Amino acid sequence: MVGIVGFGSYVPSYRIKAQTIAAQWGDDAAAIERGLMLKEKTVPGRDEDTITIAIAAAKNALKRARIDPKLIGAVYIGSESHPYAVKPSGTVLIDALGIGPDVHVADFEFACKAGSEAMFVAYSHVKSGNMDYAMGIGADTSQGAPGDALEYSASAGGAAFIFGAKDVLADVKFTHSYTSDTADFWRREYQHYPRHGGRFTGEPAYFKHVLGCGERLLEKSGMKAQDFAFAVFHMPNGKFPLKAGNTLGFTNEQMEQGWVVNLMGNTYSGSSPTGLAAILDVAKPGDKIFMVSFGSGAGSDGFIFEATDKITETQDLASKTRDLLTGKKFYLDYGHYVAYRRKILFNE
Repeated sequence: MVGIVGFGSYVPSYRIKAQTIAAQWGDDAAAIERGLMLKEKTVPGRDEDTITIAIAAAKNALKRARIDPKLIGAVYIGSESHPYAVKPSGTVLIDALGIGPDVHVADFEFACKAGSEAMFVAYSHVKSGNMDYAMGIGADTSQGAPGDALEYSASAGGAAFIFGAKDVLADVKFTHSYTSDTADFWRREYQHYPRHGGRFTGEPAYFKHVLGCGERLLEKSGMKAQDFAFAVFHMPNGKFPLKAGNTLGFTNEQMEQGWVVNLMGNTYSGSSPTGLAAILDVAKPGDKIFMVSFGSGAGSDGFIFEATDKITETQDLASKTRDLLTGKKFYLDYGHYVAYRRKILFNE
């Protein structure tokens, strides 16, 4: 049995409401909320970035894993907003958490599926017997240009998962990946904001890959949607994951716990991993969990997990995702929002 032995998430306390952004640009707030199914999104503080978010999530994962950090043989951070173009994010994290120096570290990029990519490689290391423990993290402070549709959803947060073969909380039963060259969303070197292909975002990109991966994962496992207690999909907005899940045969009730986008926004590489963390917060022994990520460019990673009898022992050992989302919040006006996101210069 190889699977998740520790998990944790983190989202910033700062928020901005969709209606605040709509008021700035003269958009219909009700139509925006109804169309995207988003009420508000997280905003990174002025001293928060992908590294600090990854560290906070990893701390929670270590609390649940209850292992010596030095036993972790690999740490991978998936993000499309690494603070440095050259210096790795992972080296800061291992020093902050006391991991290493005998550890393999790498930063991953694949748009919004960089987190599941990191999880896949971490899991594979343990499955192969190469090491006892490995950590995969998805974290982002995602970008959206002022006035662009992405500004309503691009947010901040992440989740971390430690994989091992002892005291497993959620066993990995099956995996599958589905990839093609589809240019729906991109950001070139030296450009601060991404661009998107509009009409390519839905059918040729998101739905083709999420459904393609999901269908093959069900075929490979011999399972059906009704066999699962929970399901989570990448959440670029509120509608896409629900539509994809329904198409595969999942009900809204199965997706409700992991559907955190309405309060969080799209955390890019942290999106489906954070939804998975929210599910693990409440899963019971024997519950099967279906997860499919998505990253523009484009590809999806799929996982089937089964919670073990160890899951309930660890759920209260660290902050839970929905508690972080509904706990203490600090709402920003648009001026402070663009300052916190460094879209304008800010002097105190």
